[in-house]
Amino acid sequence: MTSLAERMRPESFDEVYGQEHILSKNGALTKIVNAGLVPNMIFYGPSGTGKTTVANIIAKRAGKTLKKLNATIAQTKDIKDVLQESNLLFSNDGILLFIDEIQYLNKRQQQTLLEFIEDGRVTLIASTTENPYFYIYKAILSRSTLFEFKPLSANAVGKALDRGLGMLEEETGIAKALTPEARTFLSNAGGGDLRATLNALELAFHTAEGDIDEECAKSVLTMSTMTFDRSADGHYELLSALQKSIRGSDENAAVFYLAKLLQGGDLISPCRRLLVIASEDIGLAWPMAATIVKSLVDSALQLGLPEARIPLAEAAILLATAPKSNSAYMAINEASEDIALGLGQDMPSRLKNNHCFGEGDKKDEYLYPHDFPNHWVDQQYLPNDLKDRVYYRFGDNKTEKAAFEYKKSIQKK
Repeated sequence: MTSLAERMRPESFDEVYGQEHILSKNGALTKIVNAGLVPNMIFYGPSGTGKTTVANIIAKRAGKTLKKLNATIAQTKDIKDVLQESNLLFSNDGILLFIDEIQYLNKRQQQTLLEFIEDGRVTLIASTTENPYFYIYKAILSRSTLFEFKPLSANAVGKALDRGLGMLEEETGIAKALTPEARTFLSNAGGGDLRATLNALELAFHTAEGDIDEECAKSVLTMSTMTFDRSADGHYELLSALQKSIRGSDENAAVFYLAKLLQGGDLISPCRRLLVIASEDIGLAWPMAATIVKSLVDSALQLGLPEARIPLAEAAILLATAPKSNSAYMAINEASEDIALGLGQDMPSRLKNNHCFGEGDKKDEYLYPHDFPNHWVDQQYLPNDLKDRVYYRFGDNKTEKAAFEYKKSIQKK
């Protein structure tokens, strides 16, 4: 028997949940299809948001022969077989080729599609959960219209749950209620993946002795449905959101994104990101932050999950509420840029490991700063072509202001 999600698969745009921005009466995709146009399209968004369903609906409305390939298992021969078939149907309306997870096709495999989508033998609809600008061949992107599918809201998922429950009752002849608490949990905990949530509802319906309560819902919607691929865009977006929240001094958002990463079962990535934030975003405004965060990260790694969440939350809040400075980060970036340009080759001879100087080189002899007042002496350290270059600019925080005043004081003659 097919899954509840499959049995509930919509037959029209009106039945698709949660993509009103493109599928409403005035939505861009609705207008295109209503106008009788079926361009090459890329559907980008999380799993379970309706990408495959919409492709099926478009194929039926366009009267095209629908061919499906899953790029996770498709071989080059599979692609060529479909393309060869398009030659036989060229006099008709052609083929609509739906490629699920197109990011798994390599560049050469994607290139084989170009000739066929350019002359109209194949209309391509490709779906991906990854950023298409990173994973899809540029020539295919330039010939396609991109549509983003957004995660479903709890309200949209709730409506689908109500319909799914009604279908299960009709199919079995058994009446069961979904308690408000269970409905709220299922609407939120699936992370916007409608397929996973409906499958959880079906399991709950068949395993609950009576009405479906929150405890039953939690038992079927396991943590596995809420984990994510650590190599996927969604994972890096969470890490980015964590860092940007800390940089923006929003401790509440920082804790939220940290919790989401940890609930996904990832401990290492948040630890590494917190360590770099301490130096990149707090930096010289409070140098001790790096030491404290290192200690908290070490504690988290020794504890493991779930207890690791406690020192990591402390680290995230500490960083979010700390003074900020990216002066060291900017300084090393600018220095690296000059090195990449090939600058700074002519190092002053006084800095080299030379112990003997000719008579004419005395002017370049290294002056030992500790032999001078304030342990400072005016001499050139940067290479000759960069001698006036400024990489580090003192920040406007208390610590760096104090360092700037100290520098000025020792350089007074």
